[in-house]
Amino acid sequence: MKEYLLAFFCVVLFSEKAFAQDHQHHHQEDSVSHTMQESNNELSASNAVPMSHAFSRNLPMNRNASGTSWLPDSSPMFGYMKHSPNWMFMMHGNVFFRYNNQDVANSGSRGGDNFDVPNWFMGMGQTNVGSRGLFRFSTMISLEPLTVGGEGYPLLFQSGETWNNAPLVDRQHPHDFFSELSVAYSHVLSNDADVFAYLAYPGEPAFGPAAFMHRVSGIYNPDASLGHHWQDATHITFGVTTLGFRYKNIKLDGSVFTGREPDENRYDFDKPRFDSWSARVSYNPTSDLSLQFSKAWVSDVHEFGPREDVNKTTASALHSLRLNSSSVISSAIIWGYNNPREHHSASNSVLLESAITLNKLSVYTRYEWVEKSTEDLLLDEPEFGHGALFPINSVTLGVQQSLFEERNTDVSIGAQAAWYKTPSELREVYGGNPLAFQIYLRISPLKMN
Repeated sequence: MKEYLLAFFCVVLFSEKAFAQDHQHHHQEDSVSHTMQESNNELSASNAVPMSHAFSRNLPMNRNASGTSWLPDSSPMFGYMKHSPNWMFMMHGNVFFRYNNQDVANSGSRGGDNFDVPNWFMGMGQTNVGSRGLFRFSTMISLEPLTVGGEGYPLLFQSGETWNNAPLVDRQHPHDFFSELSVAYSHVLSNDADVFAYLAYPGEPAFGPAAFMHRVSGIYNPDASLGHHWQDATHITFGVTTLGFRYKNIKLDGSVFTGREPDENRYDFDKPRFDSWSARVSYNPTSDLSLQFSKAWVSDVHEFGPREDVNKTTASALHSLRLNSSSVISSAIIWGYNNPREHHSASNSVLLESAITLNKLSVYTRYEWVEKSTEDLLLDEPEFGHGALFPINSVTLGVQQSLFEERNTDVSIGAQAAWYKTPSELREVYGGNPLAFQIYLRISPLKMN
Protein backbone atom coordinates (compact mmCIF):
# COMPACT_ATOMS: atom_id res chain seq x y z
CA MET A 1 0.00 0.00 0.00
CA LYS A 2 2.81 2.45 0.78
CA GLU A 3 4.11 2.11 -2.78
CA TYR A 4 0.71 3.14 -4.18
CA LEU A 5 0.56 6.10 -1.81
CA LEU A 6 4.08 7.18 -2.81
CA ALA A 7 3.18 7.08 -6.51
CA PHE A 8 -0.10 8.90 -5.93
CA PHE A 9 1.63 11.61 -3.89
CA CYS A 10 4.26 12.17 -6.58
CA VAL A 11 1.67 12.51 -9.32
CA VAL A 12 -0.53 14.81 -7.25
CA LEU A 13 2.49 16.97 -6.36
CA PHE A 14 3.38 17.34 -10.00
CA SER A 15 -0.23 18.08 -10.91
CA GLU A 16 -0.63 20.75 -8.23
CA LYS A 17 2.51 22.48 -9.45
CA ALA A 18 1.21 22.49 -13.00
CA PHE A 19 -2.21 23.81 -11.97
CA ALA A 20 -0.51 26.59 -10.04
CA GLN A 21 1.38 27.55 -13.19
CA ASP A 22 -1.62 27.10 -15.48
CA HIS A 23 -2.88 30.66 -15.19
CA GLN A 24 0.63 32.04 -15.65
CA HIS A 25 1.19 30.02 -18.81
CA HIS A 26 -2.36 30.06 -20.16
CA HIS A 27 -1.18 32.16 -23.08
CA GLN A 28 1.18 29.30 -24.01
CA GLU A 29 -1.70 26.83 -24.26
CA ASP A 30 -3.62 29.28 -26.44
CA SER A 31 -0.48 29.74 -28.55
CA VAL A 32 -0.15 25.99 -29.16
CA SER A 33 -3.80 25.74 -30.26
CA HIS A 34 -3.60 28.91 -32.33
CA THR A 35 -0.41 27.78 -34.09
CA MET A 36 -1.97 24.40 -34.88
CA GLN A 37 -5.11 26.04 -36.31
CA GLU A 38 -3.05 28.56 -38.30
CA SER A 39 -0.89 25.80 -39.81
CA ASN A 40 -3.94 23.67 -40.61
CA ASN A 41 -5.64 26.60 -42.35
CA GLU A 42 -2.55 27.12 -44.52
CA LEU A 43 -2.34 23.41 -45.35
CA SER A 44 -6.07 23.19 -46.07
CA ALA A 45 -5.70 26.05 -48.52
CA SER A 46 -3.05 24.01 -50.36
CA ASN A 47 -5.16 20.80 -50.17
CA ALA A 48 -2.54 19.12 -47.98
CA VAL A 49 -3.42 16.89 -45.04
CA PRO A 50 -3.74 18.98 -41.84
CA MET A 51 -1.14 18.38 -39.15
CA SER A 52 -2.87 16.64 -36.26
CA HIS A 53 -2.33 14.02 -33.62
CA ALA A 54 -1.97 10.45 -34.92
CA PHE A 55 -5.16 9.32 -33.13
CA SER A 56 -7.30 12.45 -33.27
CA ARG A 57 -8.06 15.09 -35.87
CA ASN A 58 -8.71 17.56 -33.03
CA LEU A 59 -5.49 17.31 -31.01
CA PRO A 60 -2.04 18.80 -31.72
CA MET A 61 0.56 16.45 -33.16
CA ASN A 62 2.99 17.46 -30.39
CA ARG A 63 1.03 15.11 -28.12
CA ASN A 64 2.20 12.12 -30.22
CA ALA A 65 4.33 9.64 -28.28
CA SER A 66 5.13 5.94 -28.58
CA GLY A 67 2.23 3.56 -29.16
CA THR A 68 -1.00 5.28 -28.10
CA SER A 69 0.57 7.15 -25.14
CA TRP A 70 0.56 10.94 -24.73
CA LEU A 71 3.18 13.65 -24.29
CA PRO A 72 2.49 17.22 -23.10
CA ASP A 73 1.28 19.49 -25.90
CA SER A 74 4.24 21.80 -25.22
CA SER A 75 6.71 19.04 -26.13
CA PRO A 76 9.04 19.86 -29.01
CA MET A 77 9.02 17.58 -32.03
CA PHE A 78 12.08 16.30 -33.89
CA GLY A 79 11.82 14.87 -37.38
CA TYR A 80 11.52 15.25 -41.11
CA MET A 81 8.09 16.00 -42.55
CA LYS A 82 6.74 15.56 -46.08
CA HIS A 83 3.28 16.38 -47.41
CA SER A 84 1.46 15.07 -50.45
CA PRO A 85 -2.06 16.04 -51.52
CA ASN A 86 -3.57 13.22 -49.45
CA TRP A 87 -0.91 12.17 -46.93
CA MET A 88 1.40 13.54 -44.27
CA PHE A 89 4.63 11.59 -43.66
CA MET A 90 7.14 11.99 -40.87
CA MET A 91 10.46 10.34 -40.00
CA HIS A 92 12.65 10.62 -36.93
CA GLY A 93 15.32 8.68 -35.07
CA ASN A 94 18.46 8.71 -32.96
CA VAL A 95 21.99 7.38 -33.58
CA PHE A 96 24.84 7.40 -31.02
CA PHE A 97 28.43 6.53 -32.02
CA ARG A 98 30.05 6.08 -28.61
CA TYR A 99 32.62 4.64 -26.28
CA ASN A 100 31.04 3.34 -23.07
CA ASN A 101 32.91 2.23 -19.92
CA GLN A 102 30.70 1.07 -17.03
CA ASP A 103 33.41 0.85 -14.33
CA VAL A 104 36.27 3.25 -15.08
CA ALA A 105 38.11 2.38 -11.85
CA ASN A 106 37.69 -1.40 -12.23
CA SER A 107 36.28 -1.54 -8.72
CA GLY A 108 34.24 -4.69 -9.35
CA SER A 109 34.01 -7.71 -11.63
CA ARG A 110 30.78 -6.83 -13.47
CA GLY A 111 31.71 -3.69 -15.40
CA GLY A 112 32.50 -3.70 -19.11
CA ASP A 113 33.48 -1.31 -21.86
CA ASN A 114 32.70 -1.21 -25.53
CA PHE A 115 32.48 0.83 -28.72
CA ASP A 116 28.90 0.55 -29.95
CA VAL A 117 26.10 2.36 -31.81
CA PRO A 118 22.68 2.44 -30.11
CA ASN A 119 20.07 3.56 -32.64
CA TRP A 120 16.44 3.55 -33.78
CA PHE A 121 14.50 4.93 -36.74
CA MET A 122 10.77 5.56 -37.05
CA GLY A 123 8.48 6.49 -39.91
CA MET A 124 4.77 7.18 -40.03
CA GLY A 125 2.09 8.38 -42.38
CA GLN A 126 -1.49 9.51 -41.93
CA THR A 127 -4.41 10.52 -44.11
CA ASN A 128 -7.94 11.71 -43.55
CA VAL A 129 -10.75 9.27 -44.35
CA GLY A 130 -13.91 11.10 -45.27
CA SER A 131 -15.01 13.95 -43.02
CA ARG A 132 -14.49 12.13 -39.69
CA GLY A 133 -11.90 9.36 -40.13
CA LEU A 134 -8.13 9.28 -39.73
CA PHE A 135 -5.91 6.39 -40.85
CA ARG A 136 -2.26 6.08 -39.91
CA PHE A 137 0.58 3.58 -40.13
CA SER A 138 3.86 3.49 -38.25
CA THR A 139 7.07 1.52 -38.44
CA MET A 140 10.13 1.47 -36.20
CA ILE A 141 13.37 -0.38 -36.86
CA SER A 142 16.65 -0.66 -35.01
CA LEU A 143 20.05 -1.74 -36.37
CA GLU A 144 21.24 -2.62 -32.85
CA PRO A 145 21.44 -6.36 -33.64
CA LEU A 146 24.30 -5.34 -35.96
CA THR A 147 25.76 -2.25 -34.27
CA VAL A 148 25.45 -3.39 -30.62
CA GLY A 149 25.44 -7.19 -30.96
CA GLY A 150 23.30 -10.01 -29.61
CA GLU A 151 24.36 -9.56 -26.00
CA GLY A 152 23.70 -5.81 -26.05
CA TYR A 153 25.82 -3.08 -24.51
CA PRO A 154 27.37 -2.86 -21.01
CA LEU A 155 25.08 -1.26 -18.40
CA LEU A 156 25.68 -2.01 -14.72
CA PHE A 157 22.72 -3.42 -12.76
CA GLN A 158 20.61 -3.77 -15.91
CA SER A 159 18.63 -7.00 -16.36
CA GLY A 160 16.07 -8.45 -18.75
CA GLU A 161 15.77 -10.77 -21.78
CA THR A 162 18.33 -13.40 -22.81
CA TRP A 163 21.32 -14.28 -25.00
CA ASN A 164 22.65 -17.77 -25.77
CA ASN A 165 19.82 -19.28 -23.71
CA ALA A 166 20.89 -17.41 -20.56
CA PRO A 167 19.49 -14.26 -18.88
CA LEU A 168 21.27 -11.01 -19.66
CA VAL A 169 22.66 -9.13 -16.65
CA ASP A 170 24.69 -5.91 -16.48
CA ARG A 171 23.90 -5.42 -20.15
CA GLN A 172 21.05 -3.80 -22.06
CA HIS A 173 19.63 -6.11 -24.72
CA PRO A 174 19.48 -4.89 -28.34
CA HIS A 175 16.08 -3.98 -29.72
CA ASP A 176 14.51 -6.06 -32.47
CA PHE A 177 15.15 -5.05 -36.06
CA PHE A 178 11.38 -4.63 -36.47
CA SER A 179 10.33 -2.82 -33.30
CA GLU A 180 6.96 -1.59 -34.56
CA LEU A 181 4.69 -2.29 -37.51
CA SER A 182 1.28 -0.84 -36.80
CA VAL A 183 -1.89 0.56 -38.33
CA ALA A 184 -4.64 2.57 -36.64
CA TYR A 185 -7.97 4.15 -37.38
CA SER A 186 -9.58 7.01 -35.43
CA HIS A 187 -13.10 8.35 -35.77
CA VAL A 188 -14.34 11.79 -34.72
CA LEU A 189 -17.50 11.72 -32.61
CA SER A 190 -17.35 15.46 -31.93
CA ASN A 191 -14.68 18.14 -31.48
CA ASP A 192 -14.25 16.83 -27.92
CA ALA A 193 -14.46 13.07 -28.47
CA ASP A 194 -12.80 10.35 -30.56
CA VAL A 195 -12.62 6.58 -30.65
CA PHE A 196 -9.66 4.69 -32.09
CA ALA A 197 -8.29 1.21 -32.78
CA TYR A 198 -4.59 0.27 -33.01
CA LEU A 199 -3.22 -3.03 -34.36
CA ALA A 200 0.47 -3.87 -34.22
CA TYR A 201 2.84 -6.77 -34.90
CA PRO A 202 5.06 -5.76 -33.17
CA GLY A 203 3.93 -2.70 -31.26
CA GLU A 204 3.18 -1.18 -27.87
CA PRO A 205 0.14 -1.92 -25.66
CA ALA A 206 -1.66 0.65 -23.52
CA PHE A 207 0.71 0.50 -20.58
CA GLY A 208 3.06 3.04 -19.01
CA PRO A 209 4.24 6.43 -20.25
CA ALA A 210 6.02 7.03 -23.53
CA ALA A 211 8.95 4.60 -23.84
CA PHE A 212 12.33 5.93 -22.71
CA MET A 213 13.68 6.67 -26.19
CA HIS A 214 10.57 8.71 -27.07
CA ARG A 215 10.47 10.90 -23.96
CA VAL A 216 11.90 14.36 -24.58
CA SER A 217 13.46 14.23 -21.11
CA GLY A 218 15.39 11.10 -22.11
CA ILE A 219 16.27 11.44 -25.80
CA TYR A 220 19.81 12.74 -25.15
CA ASN A 221 20.74 9.75 -22.96
CA PRO A 222 22.02 6.75 -24.98
CA ASP A 223 21.23 4.28 -22.14
CA ALA A 224 17.98 2.54 -21.37
CA SER A 225 16.68 3.12 -17.85
CA LEU A 226 17.44 0.47 -15.19
CA GLY A 227 13.71 0.34 -14.44
CA HIS A 228 12.87 -0.31 -18.10
CA HIS A 229 11.35 -3.74 -17.34
CA TRP A 230 9.16 -2.21 -14.64
CA GLN A 231 7.99 0.87 -16.51
CA ASP A 232 7.88 0.54 -20.31
CA ALA A 233 9.44 -2.75 -21.48
CA THR A 234 6.22 -3.72 -23.28
CA HIS A 235 6.98 -1.16 -26.01
CA ILE A 236 8.04 -4.05 -28.30
CA THR A 237 5.31 -6.71 -28.17
CA PHE A 238 4.57 -9.22 -30.92
CA GLY A 239 0.84 -8.90 -31.20
CA VAL A 240 -1.17 -5.94 -29.86
CA THR A 241 -4.80 -4.87 -30.21
CA THR A 242 -5.78 -1.59 -28.53
CA LEU A 243 -9.12 0.22 -28.34
CA GLY A 244 -9.40 3.73 -26.94
CA PHE A 245 -11.76 6.61 -26.26
CA ARG A 246 -10.91 10.29 -25.73
CA TYR A 247 -13.08 12.96 -24.21
CA LYS A 248 -11.44 16.39 -24.21
CA ASN A 249 -8.10 15.87 -22.39
CA ILE A 250 -8.89 12.48 -20.83
CA LYS A 251 -8.15 9.22 -22.61
CA LEU A 252 -9.03 5.63 -21.73
CA ASP A 253 -7.38 2.82 -23.66
CA GLY A 254 -6.97 -0.91 -23.16
CA SER A 255 -5.05 -3.66 -24.93
CA VAL A 256 -4.93 -7.39 -25.43
CA PHE A 257 -1.37 -8.41 -26.25
CA THR A 258 1.39 -11.04 -26.12
CA GLY A 259 3.01 -11.19 -22.68
CA ARG A 260 6.22 -12.99 -23.57
CA GLU A 261 9.33 -10.89 -24.15
CA PRO A 262 10.92 -10.95 -27.63
CA ASP A 263 13.19 -13.94 -28.24
CA GLU A 264 16.90 -13.86 -29.09
CA ASN A 265 16.38 -13.86 -32.86
CA ARG A 266 16.14 -10.12 -33.42
CA TYR A 267 15.14 -10.43 -37.09
CA ASP A 268 12.14 -12.75 -36.88
CA PHE A 269 8.49 -12.27 -35.92
CA ASP A 270 7.64 -14.04 -32.66
CA LYS A 271 4.46 -16.04 -32.22
CA PRO A 272 1.47 -13.82 -31.32
CA ARG A 273 -0.25 -15.17 -28.20
CA PHE A 274 -2.70 -12.45 -27.06
CA ASP A 275 -2.61 -13.88 -23.54
CA SER A 276 -2.22 -10.61 -21.58
CA TRP A 277 -4.14 -7.38 -21.16
CA SER A 278 -3.70 -3.81 -19.91
CA ALA A 279 -5.72 -0.69 -19.14
CA ARG A 280 -4.61 2.94 -18.90
CA VAL A 281 -6.08 6.33 -18.09
CA SER A 282 -4.28 9.44 -19.35
CA TYR A 283 -4.97 13.07 -18.52
CA ASN A 284 -3.40 16.27 -19.83
CA PRO A 285 -4.64 18.97 -17.41
CA THR A 286 -2.55 21.69 -19.09
CA SER A 287 -0.49 22.03 -22.24
CA ASP A 288 2.65 21.48 -20.16
CA LEU A 289 1.69 18.29 -18.31
CA SER A 290 0.71 14.71 -19.13
CA LEU A 291 -0.34 12.20 -16.43
CA GLN A 292 -1.08 8.49 -16.71
CA PHE A 293 -1.90 5.50 -14.53
CA SER A 294 -1.94 1.98 -15.95
CA LYS A 295 -2.09 -1.68 -15.02
CA ALA A 296 -1.17 -4.80 -16.95
CA TRP A 297 -1.64 -8.51 -16.33
CA VAL A 298 1.23 -10.11 -18.23
CA SER A 299 1.41 -13.87 -18.81
CA ASP A 300 4.45 -16.11 -19.28
CA VAL A 301 6.94 -13.23 -19.45
CA HIS A 302 10.22 -15.13 -19.85
CA GLU A 303 11.16 -17.58 -22.57
CA PHE A 304 13.23 -19.76 -20.21
CA GLY A 305 12.74 -21.02 -16.67
CA PRO A 306 9.43 -21.63 -14.89
CA ARG A 307 6.31 -19.83 -16.11
CA GLU A 308 6.17 -16.33 -14.63
CA ASP A 309 3.03 -14.18 -14.72
CA VAL A 310 3.38 -10.61 -13.49
CA ASN A 311 0.91 -7.93 -12.41
CA LYS A 312 2.42 -4.59 -13.44
CA THR A 313 1.43 -1.07 -12.36
CA THR A 314 2.80 2.32 -13.42
CA ALA A 315 2.08 5.98 -12.73
CA SER A 316 3.86 8.91 -14.32
CA ALA A 317 3.93 12.66 -14.86
CA LEU A 318 5.66 14.15 -17.92
CA HIS A 319 6.26 17.90 -17.99
CA SER A 320 7.49 20.19 -20.75
CA LEU A 321 8.01 23.94 -20.62
CA ARG A 322 9.10 26.09 -23.54
CA LEU A 323 11.36 28.89 -22.35
CA ASN A 324 11.57 30.50 -25.80
CA SER A 325 11.65 29.41 -29.44
CA SER A 326 14.98 27.57 -29.06
CA SER A 327 14.94 26.54 -25.39
CA VAL A 328 12.86 23.96 -23.55
CA ILE A 329 12.99 22.00 -20.32
CA SER A 330 11.37 18.55 -20.15
CA SER A 331 11.03 16.34 -17.08
CA ALA A 332 9.54 13.01 -16.04
CA ILE A 333 8.75 11.17 -12.84
CA ILE A 334 7.81 7.50 -13.28
CA TRP A 335 6.94 4.74 -10.84
CA GLY A 336 6.78 1.09 -11.85
CA TYR A 337 5.71 -1.89 -9.74
CA ASN A 338 6.07 -5.59 -10.62
CA ASN A 339 4.17 -8.17 -8.59
CA PRO A 340 4.91 -11.72 -9.81
CA ARG A 341 2.09 -14.15 -9.15
CA GLU A 342 4.54 -16.89 -8.15
CA HIS A 343 8.22 -17.54 -7.43
CA HIS A 344 9.45 -13.98 -6.73
CA SER A 345 8.92 -10.97 -4.49
CA ALA A 346 7.15 -7.77 -5.57
CA SER A 347 9.52 -4.93 -6.47
CA ASN A 348 9.46 -1.20 -7.22
CA SER A 349 11.27 1.27 -9.42
CA VAL A 350 11.32 5.08 -9.47
CA LEU A 351 12.80 7.32 -12.16
CA LEU A 352 13.27 11.09 -12.23
CA GLU A 353 14.85 12.65 -15.29
CA SER A 354 15.12 16.10 -16.80
CA ALA A 355 16.71 17.73 -19.83
CA ILE A 356 17.15 21.39 -20.61
CA THR A 357 18.07 22.64 -24.06
CA LEU A 358 19.39 26.19 -24.39
CA ASN A 359 19.83 26.85 -28.09
CA LYS A 360 22.64 24.45 -29.08
CA LEU A 361 23.59 23.22 -25.59
CA SER A 362 21.68 20.48 -23.73
CA VAL A 363 22.19 19.31 -20.15
CA TYR A 364 20.37 16.25 -18.83
CA THR A 365 20.18 14.19 -15.68
CA ARG A 366 18.55 10.99 -14.45
CA TYR A 367 18.05 9.49 -11.01
CA GLU A 368 16.86 5.91 -10.51
CA TRP A 369 15.98 3.71 -7.58
CA VAL A 370 15.22 0.10 -8.49
CA GLU A 371 14.80 -3.06 -6.43
CA LYS A 372 16.68 -5.88 -8.16
CA SER A 373 16.44 -9.49 -7.03
CA THR A 374 19.01 -12.23 -6.64
CA GLU A 375 17.72 -13.75 -9.88
CA ASP A 376 17.71 -10.42 -11.76
CA LEU A 377 21.44 -9.99 -11.06
CA LEU A 378 22.36 -13.69 -11.43
CA LEU A 379 23.71 -13.90 -7.90
CA ASP A 380 24.44 -17.10 -5.99
CA GLU A 381 21.25 -17.86 -4.04
CA PRO A 382 22.88 -19.78 -1.14
CA GLU A 383 25.16 -16.80 -0.54
CA PHE A 384 22.81 -13.89 -1.20
CA GLY A 385 19.46 -15.44 -0.34
CA HIS A 386 16.57 -16.76 -2.43
CA GLY A 387 14.25 -13.94 -3.50
CA ALA A 388 16.29 -11.23 -1.78
CA LEU A 389 15.85 -7.68 -3.08
CA PHE A 390 18.69 -5.16 -3.36
CA PRO A 391 18.00 -1.40 -3.66
CA ILE A 392 20.02 0.05 -6.53
CA ASN A 393 20.56 3.81 -6.81
CA SER A 394 22.09 5.55 -9.80
CA VAL A 395 22.63 9.18 -10.80
CA THR A 396 23.48 10.24 -14.36
CA LEU A 397 24.62 13.66 -15.55
CA GLY A 398 25.28 14.46 -19.20
CA VAL A 399 26.00 17.40 -21.48
CA GLN A 400 25.64 17.68 -25.25
CA GLN A 401 26.82 20.41 -27.64
CA SER A 402 25.66 20.81 -31.22
CA LEU A 403 28.60 20.88 -33.65
CA PHE A 404 26.79 21.72 -36.89
CA GLU A 405 23.48 21.43 -38.70
CA GLU A 406 23.02 20.18 -42.23
CA ARG A 407 19.88 19.26 -44.22
CA ASN A 408 17.62 19.51 -41.17
CA THR A 409 19.97 17.16 -39.28
CA ASP A 410 21.92 17.92 -36.12
CA VAL A 411 25.35 16.47 -35.31
CA SER A 412 26.30 16.84 -31.65
CA ILE A 413 29.06 15.68 -29.33
CA GLY A 414 28.22 14.62 -25.79
CA ALA A 415 29.54 13.02 -22.63
CA GLN A 416 27.89 11.60 -19.55
CA ALA A 417 28.88 10.06 -16.24
CA ALA A 418 26.85 7.73 -14.01
CA TRP A 419 27.40 6.93 -10.35
CA TYR A 420 25.98 3.76 -8.82
CA LYS A 421 25.40 3.26 -5.11
CA THR A 422 26.18 -0.39 -4.42
CA PRO A 423 24.32 -2.14 -1.58
CA SER A 424 26.78 -3.32 1.06
CA GLU A 425 25.92 -7.00 0.36
CA LEU A 426 27.04 -6.62 -3.28
CA ARG A 427 30.33 -4.74 -2.85
CA GLU A 428 32.46 -7.84 -3.40
CA VAL A 429 30.78 -8.31 -6.78
CA TYR A 430 30.25 -4.73 -8.00
CA GLY A 431 32.83 -2.85 -5.98
CA GLY A 432 32.24 0.26 -3.93
CA ASN A 433 30.02 2.67 -5.83
CA PRO A 434 31.36 2.23 -9.40
CA LEU A 435 31.56 5.18 -11.78
CA ALA A 436 30.64 4.89 -15.48
CA PHE A 437 31.62 7.26 -18.27
CA GLN A 438 30.87 7.55 -21.97
CA ILE A 439 31.51 9.94 -24.82
CA TYR A 440 29.53 9.97 -28.04
CA LEU A 441 28.66 11.59 -31.34
CA ARG A 442 24.90 11.90 -31.84
CA ILE A 443 23.05 12.30 -35.14
CA SER A 444 19.37 13.23 -35.03
CA PRO A 445 16.73 15.37 -36.77
CA LEU A 446 16.44 19.01 -35.82
CA LYS A 447 13.56 20.33 -33.76
CA MET A 448 10.57 21.15 -35.93
CA ASN A 449 9.14 24.68 -35.78
